[in-house]
Amino acid sequence: MSDHLIEDIATAPSEALEKTMDASSSFFHRLFDKKPFKDAEEYWETLGPGLTTGASDDDPSGIATYSQTGARYGFQLLWLAAFTFPLMAVVQEMCARIGLVTGRGLAANIRSHYPTWVLYLCTSLLVIANTFNIGADLGAMAEGGTLLFPTIPVGLFVVFFAVLSVTLQIFTTYARYAKYLKYLALVLLAYVFSALMMRLDWGDVLTHAIVPTMTFSRDQIFLVCGILGTTISPYLFFWQTSQEVEEQILQGKTTVRERRKETSDDDIRKMRVDVWSGMLVSNVVMFFIIAACAGTLYTHGITNIVTAADAALALRPIAGEYAYLLFAVGIIGTGMLAVPVLAGSASYALSESFGWKQGLYRPFKSAHAFYGVIILSMLVGLGLNFVGLDPIKALVWSAVANGMIAPVILFLIIRISGNHKIMGKRANGPIASLIGWAIVGIMSLAGSAAAVSMLR
Repeated sequence: MSDHLIEDIATAPSEALEKTMDASSSFFHRLFDKKPFKDAEEYWETLGPGLTTGASDDDPSGIATYSQTGARYGFQLLWLAAFTFPLMAVVQEMCARIGLVTGRGLAANIRSHYPTWVLYLCTSLLVIANTFNIGADLGAMAEGGTLLFPTIPVGLFVVFFAVLSVTLQIFTTYARYAKYLKYLALVLLAYVFSALMMRLDWGDVLTHAIVPTMTFSRDQIFLVCGILGTTISPYLFFWQTSQEVEEQILQGKTTVRERRKETSDDDIRKMRVDVWSGMLVSNVVMFFIIAACAGTLYTHGITNIVTAADAALALRPIAGEYAYLLFAVGIIGTGMLAVPVLAGSASYALSESFGWKQGLYRPFKSAHAFYGVIILSMLVGLGLNFVGLDPIKALVWSAVANGMIAPVILFLIIRISGNHKIMGKRANGPIASLIGWAIVGIMSLAGSAAAVSMLR
């Protein structure tokens, strides 16, 4: 047998495999090249800072609040999901426009146009609130970990999640990190699936989703204030604005002058799709968590839900193993998404306040102060879990801090985003301004009501 013949026989299988792979690739390319798939792909590519911001709002503390709402009051407060959606979206769109048009973060804009004491006060309270929230979220994630792996100590999980989060923020490029956060947002679907697996009275669900009802008891008022506080949160304002700037830098606009060049209509359109989609995801998940706990825990008389882990454990004998596992996985996944946003937003605010170099796109060696704030806030949050601090009390105090600063920061956001000298033709229109001032009033009322209810 000749050498050429032997070589032909040896290479035949690989050539056949290559042809098969090429044919398969061509088939799938034609399959996914159809318009619905292309539209879906383009839509997914449009999503970015808005999606991750909205998803991070459903952190373990938020899940605990929504679980309490469903367990204590059934479907009664389901309408809040639809009520908070446009409020949240309008505010976050203002923040995104500020970032797109000015090319700077929210704290940097406040610093340029308002007295420094206002900025320092807001930033200080933000950092304190975020740190308490980080500690509570790390504790909740650790409890979620023990639900899946009971033999591993809670303390070990707390340390593991804190180290993992810091490592990803410091040693991962922004482009890769942004994709990680974007895909991690999909973990929120666990709560949607868990609710759909349960036998709920969907007629009753839809009725309460549309028709507002309240008893105006002290506990219910406090819970409603908590929902507003955990949904329209100051850390989301700073994160959204700074992430729009990070995206511009990723596109090659490395200087403020380049980022201040006229924002196109297409940029605004994509931003709005992203922001409103992200806020819709956040509120849809809120809706399904309340519905799931209302249709199971409330109907079985289980109303003493304090943490997200409590909700998962209570669901296990009622809704089954799958619902329990989905809730447990969701606690960890949402925490991995929210904790970096909490630490990052605090760092952006402080760094912009003091003029430090900042940005996740920068390597650690060129932004020591920026990453130092992230590390310090994570260490303090970590330490809170080992000094006997009740995580629920930590969340209460963070909610109080957020309630104090949210109306002030919202006031500044509306003034900046409505200023034609700053925003040009991208300034707020009359309707956006009207809704914005209404939100300031609602958040001021909610914060005052929460404070009064705590003093009684």
